[in-house]
Parts: sequence; structure tokens; C-alpha cells
Amino acid sequence: MSETENTAEVLLEKRDGLGLITLNRPRAINALNHPMALAILDALRAWAGDDEVRTVVLTGAGERGLCAGGDIVAIHNDAEHAVAQGDSPYIAADSPSGRFWRDEYILNALIGSYAKPYVAIMDGIVMGGGVGLSGHASHRVVTERSKVGMPETGIGFIPDVGGTYLLAHAPGEIGTHIALTTARMSAGDAIAAGFADSFVPSEHIPALLEALRTTDAAVAIAKFAQPAPVSEFVAQRDWIDFCYAAESVEEIVSRLESDGRPEAAAAAVDVLSKSPVALKVTLRSLRSARKAASLEEVLNREYRVSTASLNTHDLVEGIRAQVIDKDRDPKWQPATLAEVTAAEVDAYFGALGDRELGLAAPKDEQ
Repeated sequence: MSETENTAEVLLEKRDGLGLITLNRPRAINALNHPMALAILDALRAWAGDDEVRTVVLTGAGERGLCAGGDIVAIHNDAEHAVAQGDSPYIAADSPSGRFWRDEYILNALIGSYAKPYVAIMDGIVMGGGVGLSGHASHRVVTERSKVGMPETGIGFIPDVGGTYLLAHAPGEIGTHIALTTARMSAGDAIAAGFADSFVPSEHIPALLEALRTTDAAVAIAKFAQPAPVSEFVAQRDWIDFCYAAESVEEIVSRLESDGRPEAAAAAVDVLSKSPVALKVTLRSLRSARKAASLEEVLNREYRVSTASLNTHDLVEGIRAQVIDKDRDPKWQPATLAEVTAAEVDAYFGALGDRELGLAAPKDEQ
């Protein structure tokens, strides 16, 4: 028996014991928008109590990737309006982007605590919001084509969708390196960093999807999984762990520049090209997430940070430079790390009153 619901941007299908979610915007590398997030949220809630659904499977249409992230052009428009109006984060929480993030983060939390197996096929590009849909899954599969990352600091934003939780719990300081440089993870890197679990060559993905119809998720994946490729980040942990353990972004850059290895020098250049204030907010977010008791606690904090970002010059400017005009030459304000004040960083973490996300950890985590 097959039950299918087709929409323009996300396909939902219930068949042979599977709840199949297919992100269906291949021309946009399946970038996630609010209606898509709501459709997935509704499906997962319905399938949680549906005895006909044994396992949930997430895939992306097309050959380029699972999901390139959120719809940042829409976010740019909201941010531009918020800056022009002088809105507060409290008001920004009620903007279209604020409402999108609220539902998206609720979805991320649901995925992280989902009672049924949730298999994410992280083939190709998986960035930002795509990590939120896959990185908290119970079964995370990467291929030789996987490129996984959190590119937020490059657009004046801060890693969200529970990304700071994943980054903070990566071995050593690998997560800090990824966050501040926006480095892309290969399949081996993603597994080593805790963003994925299993490596399956892309040619075997169709057979894996077929096996999931009749076989337990863990057993089916094990049938096709191969040893994880070597992680370049793990091989470089000596300098990564030392340099990124520093307490400030300035000291991290100083250590990278003084290290002497070309990889560290290149990382310093990458860090210094990003939004100075976003870098400092990101480092504080990572250090806080490392101490957090749950994913939900981190998502609550990320919601404060994200809505505050809507009121900043750097989010508008970063998206303009990278996506709108594509000149790749953002003019950050403040322009240097030294000019970023503690008050500017603190402002990102301000309370939202009755607009707080307010997620509570599952009872077994409390």
C-alpha cells in the first residue's frame, strides 16, 4: 500500500514501513524554507504515532546535495528591513525569519529526540539548515560526494540549527576550526567530527534505500557501510587543538599565524576574512554549548542569537556580498576584531521575554 503527498518543494511518502521525506528544490540544492520546515514537522509528528511507519528516511532531489542550507535571500530581506526600522531582537522574533527559525529549531529538536529510526542520506552538499535536518538524526550516512559545513560566519551570521552543539562536541577543537573558518568536511571529517555515523559509497545508496524497506535501519546500513575515509582534520589535530584552545579569537589568530605550518597560516587568513563580531559571538556560543546539558538548551540560546543577528549590519552585508551581488567583498562593521566590544557581543544573547523559544529537554535527559 502506498500513500503519497506531493508538494512543490518537499515530497512526503508513506510506503513499505518507511516515511520518506524528499527535499524537492534541486535547482536551489534543496535549500530549506519555512513551508518546507512546517511540512516536515507535521509529517514527523504524524508518523511518530503511526504504526505503519517503522523508519523515517530523508533524501534530497537531484545530484548536487541533500540541502544547501536555509533560504538566505529571504533572511537578507528581513534583516535589511529590521536594520532600517531599528527593530529590537524582541520584535525581530515576530518577523518572517524569526518565525521560520522558531519552527525550524523545533524541528531540529524533534529530530534529535525522535523515537523511531531517522536515516539521513547526506549525499553531496549539506550546509547550515541541511545539517539541522540531518546532523541530529539517529542514523547519518555520508558518501564520497559529501561536503558538510557550517558557513555562517562568512555571511555575518552564527552557526545555528543546533550546529553549535555538534561543533562544540567534536573531538578537541576541530569544531572551533570548522566554525571560525567555515571549512568543509569530507565524509571522513564528518564522521570524525560527530556530524555523521556511516560511510556508504553513493553507488550503493539506491540499494540501501531498498533494503530499508524490509530491514532494520542499523542492519541495512551495516550491510553497505565501508570503513570511513581518513579525516584530514584528525591528522592535523596537534596544531588545531593548540591554536583553537585559546580564549579569544585574537589569540587564536595569533597562534595560527605563529604556528609555522602552511595549513595553520591558511586558516588564519580564512578566519580574518569573516565577520569579526560573528567570530566572537560564535566562539562564545561554542564554549557555552560545550557546557550545555541538552540540544534543546543550545537551540534556545541559538534562537536568541539568530534573532539578534537580524538587527546587524553584518548579516545584511554578508549575504549581499556572498549571495546577492556576489562580489565576495563584504565590508564588515566593526572591521577588525579589536574594534568589537564586549557589549556588542553581549547583545546577541539578550533575553526575548515571552518570545523565547522555550524548548525543554526530553524527560529522559532531565
